[in-house]
Amino acid sequence: MPKMRPIKNNRPTQVAIARLFGRPAKPHSTLPSRRRRAAVEAGEIVRTRAEAEAAIVEARKSHERLREAIDILPQGIVFLDAEGRYILWNKKYAEIYNRSSDLFKPGARLEDTIRVGVERGDYPEAIGREEQWIAERLAKLYQPGTQHEQTLADGRVVLIDERLTEDGGIIGLRVDITELKQREASFRLLFDSNPAPMIVCSLDGEHILGVNDAAIEHYGYSRVEFERLTIRSLQAFDTELPWTGSNDEQTARTWKHVRADGALIDLAIYSRQLVYGDQPAILLALMDITERKRAEARLTFMAQHDGLTGLPNRTLLRQQMDDLLLHTRRSAEKVTVLVLGLDNFKAVNDTLGHGIGDKLLRGVAKRLRSTLREEDVLARLNSDEFAIVQSGVTRPEDAVLLARRLVEAIGDPYLLDGHSVVIGASIGIAMSPGDGDESEKLLKNADMALSRAKNDFRGTFSFFEAEMDARAQTRRKIEIELRDAIQNDVLLPHYQPLIDLATGRITGFEALVRWPHPERGMISPGDFIPVAEETGLISAVGGLMLRRACMDAAHWPDDVRVAVNLSPLQFRVGNLLSTVMDTLKQTGLAATRLELEITETLVLEKSSQVLATLHALRSLGVRISMDDFGTGYSSLSYLRSFPFDKIKIDQSFVRDLGSDRDAQAIVRSIISLGKGLGVTITAEGVETEAELSCLRNEGCHEGQGFLFSRARPNAEIVSLLQAQRGGDPVGTALVA
Repeated sequence: MPKMRPIKNNRPTQVAIARLFGRPAKPHSTLPSRRRRAAVEAGEIVRTRAEAEAAIVEARKSHERLREAIDILPQGIVFLDAEGRYILWNKKYAEIYNRSSDLFKPGARLEDTIRVGVERGDYPEAIGREEQWIAERLAKLYQPGTQHEQTLADGRVVLIDERLTEDGGIIGLRVDITELKQREASFRLLFDSNPAPMIVCSLDGEHILGVNDAAIEHYGYSRVEFERLTIRSLQAFDTELPWTGSNDEQTARTWKHVRADGALIDLAIYSRQLVYGDQPAILLALMDITERKRAEARLTFMAQHDGLTGLPNRTLLRQQMDDLLLHTRRSAEKVTVLVLGLDNFKAVNDTLGHGIGDKLLRGVAKRLRSTLREEDVLARLNSDEFAIVQSGVTRPEDAVLLARRLVEAIGDPYLLDGHSVVIGASIGIAMSPGDGDESEKLLKNADMALSRAKNDFRGTFSFFEAEMDARAQTRRKIEIELRDAIQNDVLLPHYQPLIDLATGRITGFEALVRWPHPERGMISPGDFIPVAEETGLISAVGGLMLRRACMDAAHWPDDVRVAVNLSPLQFRVGNLLSTVMDTLKQTGLAATRLELEITETLVLEKSSQVLATLHALRSLGVRISMDDFGTGYSSLSYLRSFPFDKIKIDQSFVRDLGSDRDAQAIVRSIISLGKGLGVTITAEGVETEAELSCLRNEGCHEGQGFLFSRARPNAEIVSLLQAQRGGDPVGTALVA
């Protein structure tokens, strides 16, 4: 420290020092002595210097604390005086301007550092317009509260925010926003070039801030027109904003929007919040699902409607019925269900083809619709059945009037591709609540009533009765128990002998199925065979009887045959030939000892598959017999379709043969025909000696019936055959 010199005793010096430290100068007084005054003045000077030095130390500490505080800030900070000279700056500021940091010195002017930076190329925005750029930059320096961006030579972008202090100085803030600008650039690139329409709008949806080209093309509005629209003005019906009440950015909201041409489009809208142009905003990504919605509507329609007529199908019908039943449940009104079945529709398909059949169904649907009220429900249930549901009905007489109108409307001729087609209709009627208060039950009961109408007399109508349901329940129980009987191999064949009428000896046996029930005893085939045919179980029953019959016959004498009945369904499944071959192989029965009986119904089909199977079976050596001959529409023509080995005269012609001349003439003709064709003729249902005598006189080959024997289990058949081997003819001795 330099050597202190004494301060002379003069008034001006005292006043200056007093003013420096803020103390008032003492008034001039005469001290007792010069020495005392000098001592006082020297003490004051020492005390003043100490205070000044303490203030300087404290100021330096404050300065260091201030620097430490601003150095830890993530933003750049700079302090300038009123003349734009550097006072203080932090490390981040120096890092941001690292190319110019060597110019930063206390007292240096910002303008000078800017000029040097421009000369070095630190500010690429200034190239080619250096002085103008410098002037603009300095002008912004003294515009309080302004923000602007600055691009540096290395590509970084700096956000500048400068504020004036009370004494005219400047505090400047520098933020490196390079990463933010890169994200914005990436967003802009993704936004503008995205093939999906995208919109940015304010949080309240009242201002559209930006749209991409895809949105302009999709909506048909120009960019300027978009700026005048709101999100709600684009929505067709909804007033709620697409992002309201949803925090899941991955979930789309479905809305209808309006294009510029007025067309409605379905959109799946994904939304997310972001910052756009320094303000919070909503980004909407729009996916046009109009075609998808139309496709879904078409699929829904197809799932609920008949593809041929366009009428509701059973699924939609049940929904509509449930709605009607719910509406009328508390009122006196009834819901009437009519199930209408077309009579002889299959004949139209078989004779004129399915194309005409389809046109006929469309014509029927059109007539039904024109006959009904607008509020009535019309549906197609299956190929030739329709359902009509009518509410507001209180009396059965109203349903009768409607049924008669429908039958009459359907009965008028149809002109289809030059063909005049006439069909009829039968109707079953069920009414709620008496016949059921649920859609499925009403349909089921109306369908049972339809079955009765068709069985009694076609072309009419029938109301549901409780007895029908009881019969249906019995039938259902038989079906369930029959399935168990088949699965558990309960069904057994009983055998009725075939007698050579010339010798009285047994030539073979017809296998007839029997069902021993644990509770009801032996169930008649007439009770369960129709159920088996309707449910498709007849194929399993036939296969089971074929195997059992061949197994039993394999232990009979070699000259005794076994006859097994076949159902048309067994031919349609396509594996009958292999089933017969496997059965013969497994049981060891010779094919020549097996006789298969078929009905005229099967031959009526005359399909290539049926005829091929019959010829293949016959080539194995299996005999083919036509059962119930004479009951069909054109029995004689069937004999030309296939060379049968046997014809069985239906028992309806054998009954009362002894007294009925017409029956005698028919039987005589059939026997004569058989002889001419070289075919064995067997008479079924022989029950009296008179019938037997007539058949023998006409030369019938075989007889079968209760006159000879009822059907017997295999154990009894063995005894009969043993007796025959002993030389005794059967004659009528078998009658039980």
